[in-house]
Order: sequence, then structure tokens, then C-alpha cells
Amino acid sequence: MLFPALLLAVQASNVPELPKDIPAAATRYSVTAMGLIAGQHAVWSEGERLKAFFQYNDRGRGPKTYSAMSLKDGVPVREQIEGNDYMKDAVSETFSWENGAASWKSKAEQGSRKQQAPAFYVAMYGPPIDFALLARAALDRGGRIALLPDGEARISKVRDFVAQAAGRSQPVTLYAVTGLDFSPAYVWLDGKREYFASGSTWQAVVREGWEAAMPELIKAQQDADEQRARDQAQRLAHRPRGKLVFHDANLFDAERARVVPHQDVVIDGNRIVSVQPSAAPPPGAEVIEAAGKTLIPGLWDMHAHVTGNDGLLNLAAGVTTVRDLANDIDELLARKKRIDEGTEVGTRIVMAGFMDGSGPYQGPTKVLVDDEKTGREWVDKYTSLGMVQIKLYSSLKPELVAPIAEQAHRNGLRVSGHIPAGLTASEAVKLGYDEIQHANFLVLNFMPDVKETRTPARFTEPAKRTADLDLGSPQVKEFIQLLLERHVTLDPTLGVFENLFLDRPGTMAVGFRTIADRLPVQIRRGFLAGSMPVPPGMDERYKASWKKMLAFIRELYVAGVPIEAGTDGMAGFALHRELEIDVEAGIPAPQVLRLATLGAARIMGLEHQLGSVRPGKLADLVLIDGDPATRISEVRKTVLTVKDGVLYRPAELYGELGVRP
Repeated sequence: MLFPALLLAVQASNVPELPKDIPAAATRYSVTAMGLIAGQHAVWSEGERLKAFFQYNDRGRGPKTYSAMSLKDGVPVREQIEGNDYMKDAVSETFSWENGAASWKSKAEQGSRKQQAPAFYVAMYGPPIDFALLARAALDRGGRIALLPDGEARISKVRDFVAQAAGRSQPVTLYAVTGLDFSPAYVWLDGKREYFASGSTWQAVVREGWEAAMPELIKAQQDADEQRARDQAQRLAHRPRGKLVFHDANLFDAERARVVPHQDVVIDGNRIVSVQPSAAPPPGAEVIEAAGKTLIPGLWDMHAHVTGNDGLLNLAAGVTTVRDLANDIDELLARKKRIDEGTEVGTRIVMAGFMDGSGPYQGPTKVLVDDEKTGREWVDKYTSLGMVQIKLYSSLKPELVAPIAEQAHRNGLRVSGHIPAGLTASEAVKLGYDEIQHANFLVLNFMPDVKETRTPARFTEPAKRTADLDLGSPQVKEFIQLLLERHVTLDPTLGVFENLFLDRPGTMAVGFRTIADRLPVQIRRGFLAGSMPVPPGMDERYKASWKKMLAFIRELYVAGVPIEAGTDGMAGFALHRELEIDVEAGIPAPQVLRLATLGAARIMGLEHQLGSVRPGKLADLVLIDGDPATRISEVRKTVLTVKDGVLYRPAELYGELGVRP
């Protein structure tokens, strides 16, 4: 590991206090984020009820809930959850099962059904102990249990292990639970089948006093995931034995942003060897009949944080390259190596190094920089690791932006990020930013009174005030001119703000309405939760701010500022939605396809290898059953994806994830 000392560091100012009403006898757990303690979970009995408390701090966000439940044969028959959710909106969720009927209610959903035998209700806002109870209930019933509102969970033993911390040892067992996510979810139980730990590097929950054991527990989970990935790679990656020909395709020419009909594209190994009008395919070649379909270059997602399911989701959606803008460095490098070696299905990954300053709102990173010397050293370290960009975050001291940017540019790296608190976007550009992440920081440039942008104010103030932005004002025109003069590119992640400004509890998320019924039931339910709390009387205001944000993006595009397609969201599906939003903003569909292919490759200096279908370039292509250059939504109709000359069938990839094609 690169950072063993930092793994044990604790920023005490980040951790909310455990309330005084938590009993001393409660079993306590630490909630960690990137190895740093971020909150607590406590579980105790009160009469016949099991009670739980759960909270953590994530840059000023994070849930705080109290739960009380009654169990019958290990399954909750009553549960009540009160508190606030991740975005600090109020939570009140209830569930009950009695007299053969189950009923549930929360701000996201309400329902009931006849249920003669107890089934496990999967709470929308439940504490971590719920997951452990579900695992134990499934074990008690032979390895499976029905779920409410729908579905079934299955559990299997992965391995036994001995956790060690502070000179103590604890035998634990790792179990994999399916039916809750795209892939198995892991939980650690002790010898009494009591909850011990769960989670990943990004966030974990572990019994108090055993925090030092978590890296080894995560490593055991990663070993199981890697074996699963190897099996998938053998089954899902199809390598042509000779040349591969897409015959009679309508080819999207990314350089001219137009479709050229009746083209043959020949691939040999991992390179495109010819592009020419349709003719007889070469003898012995594997032929893909593409008549009536559109062949486009592989899509890029310019704002990703790669995790285990992303490779399958992205390739199924036609995304062949992503730019990772913040991740655990060790895990990212290891994953990239596995993908390059062919032992894991995944996209190409362009890597950025992430850093923030320490403090109560610090980002989820091990790299905390509070002085110029450390900042320059980390730029050099990231350069040596193959990073091509530096991403700065909201708690970085403003005076460190210029020297870090100078060091990055000296090393040939781009600089981008959130706008550090106390700065405006214009000031950050003048200090060396080559790119800005997230549209909210663009509109905050015209709200200089909003100084504390490390808190949720960076979301709420744009939602309240963007509607008033005068796009014809001198200030807006000056900002656009500055971006043009400094050759700044923009990664607006519009899907994020569609979610924040428009989604409401109890209504399917706007960006996922067209595909929600294809998703596993528990994933689908998550898109009913809404997002940012909307103050009374502000609903139409938030919607007006969303429209003005789109209009601003169009103004930037028309002026010639390069717009990127990045998601910061669910792999694959979110990129499709991002492209649809770009068209809704007023960017023509052919130009949207261009910015998501050749435009991205050019920004990252890889246009000589990727971004268009030309002889000599790497074979990253997507066959679409439709014409996305005319109707951008048809980009969702992926038939085949080729990445580095290897063929992937979306139906097979989605099948691995429980997604209907």
C-alpha cells in the first residue's frame, strides 16, 4: 500500500459526536470513509425491541437516524426509522407485518401486500444492522429469503477469516448476498452470526476497536471480486480469430459530425485497418451485418469514479473510455492493471490525481495538502503513477492553487476541479485551472457572496438563485471571454443537477424513467427517494433554475467553450442521459456525439489513437440499432461494443447484472 500511515489517521473535527442518549451498553461500530473515521453506528436492545443509531459526516452531508424494530423468527415485523437522510431531509419510515398483511410507508414509497409468511422488508433509510439481520435470516432459511416490497435475497459463504487489531483476534466469516445490487454485497459476521463489518474502501462500518482490521477484510472482499471478474472476463470478452468486419454500416464521422452511409470497417487485432464503401468482405473475416444501423466511435465518460460494476455497465452502454477523477489510488491502479491484462472486463481508464485540504469538509481522499511543498510533491507523485490530470477540491487553501497548477503544468498535467471555498470560478481560472467540474460552480461565479461552498450551500444557492442569472449581462460575457482566452473546458455533469433540482420523493428520478423498469428492484427503488430537500414554495423556483442552467450551457457552447460529457453518476446509463440533456440544452445531436467521442479524446490529447473511426486508430466502436445523430436517445440501443478489438455483447453484460436488455 502507498499510504499505510494515512489509513489510521482521524480528523476528529470531521466526526459528529455520539448523542448522549446512546446507552453505554450498546454495541458500537465506527463508520469510516477512505480509512478515516466519519461517524458511528450503535445497536442495543430495549425490552423486546432492537434499537439502532446511525450517522456520519460526508462534507457536511450524511444521515442521522434512530431505528426501532421488533423481530419474529429473526425477521423484522415492525420497524420505525426517524431522523434525516444523506441530504439532511427529514426521514420517517414505517413497516409492519401482522395478520398476514405487510405495509410500509416513507417519503419515497407507500404500499401493502398480503404476506402469509414473514418476508424481509428492505428499508429505504435503514441502518447497517438491517443488512446483517437480513443475512442471518437468509442463513436461517437455507440460504434465501423473500424480500419486500419485492425480490429475493440469496446468501452464500465466501470464506472464514481471523480479524486482528491491537493484539486481539476475532474469527469472522465473509458472506455474499445477491438480490440487493448489481453484484454481490458483502457482510462479515462473527461466530455467533452477529454483525461485525461491511463496506469498502470508500465507506465501511466495523465494530468499534477493530478499525485496523478493515483493510484486510476489504482485501478479502477484493480477492472474491477479482475471482468473479476473472470468470466474467473469460465468458464475456469475445476475441475474433481473424479480421472483424462491420459490413454496410452507417458510419458516424466524428471529425465532420455527420453520418456516412454504407461503409465497411475492417479491424485486425486491436486496430482499425480500413474504412471504405461497402464491398465484399475479406475472405475468412468475421462479419457483423450492420445494414440500417449506425457505427460510432466508443463513447467517453469524462467524469467517473470507477468501481466494480462499472466495466460491465459502461461497455454495455457503448462507453469504452472513462476519465477517473477521484479514487483510492491503490485500488484504481490495480483495477487498471487487471483490465489491461484482460482479467477484468472494463473500459480504458484515463487517471486524474485528487487532492484536498484538511478540515471539517475535506473530500474522500488520503491526499490532504495544506502547504505548497506537499502539494508540489503530490503532483510529482501523481505524475510518476501515470496520472494525466490533477483535480483540486473545495477545502484546498486558495493560495495553494497557483503553485500546484504551476507544478502540474510543468509536468504536462491538466488542472481542474471544484472551486475552492473563497474563490470564484473566474479567479480559479486565472490561477491556473484548465477545466471546471460541475455546472453549479459556473453559476456560483455570479454569486460571490456565497463564500462557504464546501457545504450543501453549493447546491442549494444555485437551485434558488440561478433563475435570476442574466445571460446577457456584462459579467456573463466577461466570464465566457475569459474561458475562451484561457482555453478552459467544462465538465458540467448536468445529470447531477437534474437530479438535485428536479427529483422529488415518491416520483421516479427524471433521468432514469426510461430505463427504470429494466433495473433490479432494489436499485430501482433507490430512484424514488428524491434528492435535495425543496423548501416550501420553492418547487417552481428550482425548476426555473434548472432551465436557466441549461440555457447557460447553450450560451457557453455557442460561444465556443468546449463542453464535455461527464456523469459523476451511475456508469453507462447516466452517460446516455447526459447526452440527452446536452441536446435538451440546445446542442445539436451530431455535435453531442462528437463532443462525447473525438472532443473528449482531443481534450485528453489522445485523438491520434481514439475518438474517431479511422485507419490506424485503436478499435473502439459501438454499433447502434438506430440513428443517434438524428435522435440522440437512440444511443441507448447498443447492439455491440468493441473495445481494443474485443467484442462485447450488451445483452450478456446486462445479464450479469440483473438488468433486462
